[in-house]
Amino acid sequence: MKKLQICILGSTGSIGTQALDVIRQHPDRYEAYCLTANNSVDKLVAQAREFSPACVVIANEDHYKEVQDALSDRPDIKVYAGKEALNEVVEAGPVDMVLASMVGFSGLVPTIHAIKAGKKICLANKETLVVAGELILDLVRRHHVALLPVDSEHSAIFQCLYGEDADQVDKILLTCSGGPFRLFTQEQLEHVTAADALKHPTWDMGAKITIDSASLMNKGFEVMEARWLFGVPADRIEVLIHPQSVIHSGVQFVDGAVKAQLGVPDMRLPIQYAFSFPEQGERLDLFKMGHLDFFRPDQEKFRCLALAYEAIGKGGNMPCILNAANEVANLAFRQGRLSFLGMADVISKTMEQATFDATPDLEVYLQTDREARAIASGLIG
Repeated sequence: MKKLQICILGSTGSIGTQALDVIRQHPDRYEAYCLTANNSVDKLVAQAREFSPACVVIANEDHYKEVQDALSDRPDIKVYAGKEALNEVVEAGPVDMVLASMVGFSGLVPTIHAIKAGKKICLANKETLVVAGELILDLVRRHHVALLPVDSEHSAIFQCLYGEDADQVDKILLTCSGGPFRLFTQEQLEHVTAADALKHPTWDMGAKITIDSASLMNKGFEVMEARWLFGVPADRIEVLIHPQSVIHSGVQFVDGAVKAQLGVPDMRLPIQYAFSFPEQGERLDLFKMGHLDFFRPDQEKFRCLALAYEAIGKGGNMPCILNAANEVANLAFRQGRLSFLGMADVISKTMEQATFDATPDLEVYLQTDREARAIASGLIG
């Protein structure tokens, strides 16, 4: 059987490293054709030495010589640098699929290039659909590309809907652990730090996504992603706090029945499912679960989730404004320049001040991202 050639955008991040675990476990089925990173030189070089890809790309051109020198004894591995190199490598002829696992807005343009090149897309970069869902889905249809979700929640929903009649769907049930601050009071939230937020109770994720999970902005992004992936309006996507993270999400049908996907909280499972669809992964031992709990999220305490619903309700480029402001606020919180509750304030004010466009194209999205980042940065000071 021919090995599937995979280009991993963001191979040194949480999703990328777990995807390489999948490749490591199934060397007869998958092969890393290209690995990319932004700044993590040592990790990228180590990965290149182990997996021997045809090429690597370091997006930050300042690190090009360092990577090139470190791999000078490996002439079989070509080294490229810069954002344009990311756009070009996903179009390479041997590539069968692209795992889009770069963090944030930066993943949008390379994913568009991969779609236009007809590559299968395993999407872990939710911001691509948050920012430009309508544009992406239109491109997917026009280029007849398979777009498979890698997020555990969306992989679960995809599996629940597979073989079902879309007309019979009443609502989507999107679960989340609730993050480390689920039981905190408003007063306690005023004093939490980035170090506190990075103690996610269940999942091993990168710093940015872990902070988004603590604020529930990540869940807001996933509502937007689900809206585009499955064609269900946001008001029919219900968020459930589920601390055990065993039910990864589900679907309620018009007859009242609920179909849910259960599994151990391990991102390698949805990654492998996306790589090998429609095959299934490992099993869950229900006898070890004990009990499963569900709670409604408090959108007054966790305003970021409410802002996400507001942005998708407004439509146009408002989700792009939300995403850009969140990336700036998230970083400021991690750097100790903004409080946990202050993130929602900055995002809300940016949404009020940024230029709204009801019918954006790619150029508008790029301009909106720049403008919203400038506004949010100015608000933080």
